[in-house]
Amino acid sequence: MTVPAAVGRVPAADLLIVGADVVTMDAARQVVLDGSILVRGGRVAAIGPAEQLRAAHPGVAELDARGCIVVPGLINAHQHTTASPLTRSTTPDDIDSQLAIFGWTVPLHEQVSGDDDELSALLTAAESLSRGVTTVLEAGTVGHPARVAAGLRTAGIRGRVGRWGWDVAGGKYAAPVEQSLALQEDAVLAVGTDSLVTGWVTLVGHGLASDELFVGAAELAQRLDVQVTWHISPSADDTRTYAERSGRPPVVHLERLGVLGPRLLLGHAVWLDNAEVDAILRSGTAVASCPGAYLRLGQGYTRAARHTEIIRRGGRVALGCDAHNAGDVPDVFRAAWLLAALDRDRGTSEPFRSDEAFAAATIGGAEAIGLSELIGSIEVGKAADLVVLDGADLGWIPRGDLALQLVWGDAGRTVRDVLVDGRIVVRDRALQTVDVAELRREAADRSVALLRRAGIDVPHRWPSVTAEKYELAGAPCA
Repeated sequence: MTVPAAVGRVPAADLLIVGADVVTMDAARQVVLDGSILVRGGRVAAIGPAEQLRAAHPGVAELDARGCIVVPGLINAHQHTTASPLTRSTTPDDIDSQLAIFGWTVPLHEQVSGDDDELSALLTAAESLSRGVTTVLEAGTVGHPARVAAGLRTAGIRGRVGRWGWDVAGGKYAAPVEQSLALQEDAVLAVGTDSLVTGWVTLVGHGLASDELFVGAAELAQRLDVQVTWHISPSADDTRTYAERSGRPPVVHLERLGVLGPRLLLGHAVWLDNAEVDAILRSGTAVASCPGAYLRLGQGYTRAARHTEIIRRGGRVALGCDAHNAGDVPDVFRAAWLLAALDRDRGTSEPFRSDEAFAAATIGGAEAIGLSELIGSIEVGKAADLVVLDGADLGWIPRGDLALQLVWGDAGRTVRDVLVDGRIVVRDRALQTVDVAELRREAADRSVALLRRAGIDVPHRWPSVTAEKYELAGAPCA
């Protein structure tokens, strides 16, 4: 693979962001009007009036954000960055989730190369950054985790990467418990622990891991001092599987194994009973909620989900966008919109509010993934993961309540500049780390080749004809 060359790669440098309304997401949820942010050494060094900061730090380069809104970088706690990004929006939307996964996603993962995975991760990261997402947690790649990490690093996004593990026979990458855990450890060590992209332990979960593998993964995460994630109960299928397996609900079963706890981020956990919700809250286990995926796959979110209840009872919930064929867009602004909208439509007496939804996208998400001391809010000493929203865009005219406008409006469309760890990665809506034209060309070529290898013929709802044939058919001409 020829990695699309960086264009205008900008290193981290001291910077003064001038004149914005700063949505801090600090404990008091303060908004600093006409505020300026001094970035030094990749961290937020000061927040205050422009003239005061200029006087104290003369000669620092400036980024004019007058009339703009600055928010913390958004956090995507559950995103698959391989296979699907190269085949986005190809899985039909009239099939059930099991066929979508095992008839489409699994065959693609069986055919991806390391080059595919690196490019796919780069594409996901580039799109995420353009939408104001500065942190992406890969929920489990299959064969080439180090290549995935390389793609994320090229884009300049903050991330976590692990290798999917399972020990139930039948899958291409299934392995016995000891071998699966060894592969997990190798992946964490290969990805490394640099400041932006780190490794973590990732199992498939569902019914594809034995009790021994669940326990071993939790112990491995403890020993390596990293977090661990796996999938559970996005639909009712896992509930039925575990009723047969142990006679207990899935999360109650996991609690009996002793694997719940603050290190664990459960992907989905949609179909929960009261005992499971209590177990999550009691143990401090976190949940990644991907409402767009549940709607795309028809998994019953509006009938079963209790994520907003978990948040209001003091639990830890982050937002995710899942995959390019399950939700289809790595857009955390949209995920926050869905979280609030779907809860409001339940008709409860106290619907989930926009300010709560935006917290889940930022500081609440950071708390769920164990990084709230570093990211999730704009405060002195924290990493400068910052998003400048263009206040001149028509979507901000006139300015209303910021919480309402950030969630119910179309704020993601107004992303102008993005910093990750103090480094400008998007400037004036243009990616600074990726040659987008080259990325587009190579992604198109690899998409065709991957679908061919997987034996997938993509159905198209509408027939396509050339312009010449359309005219020959008798269509009127201007």
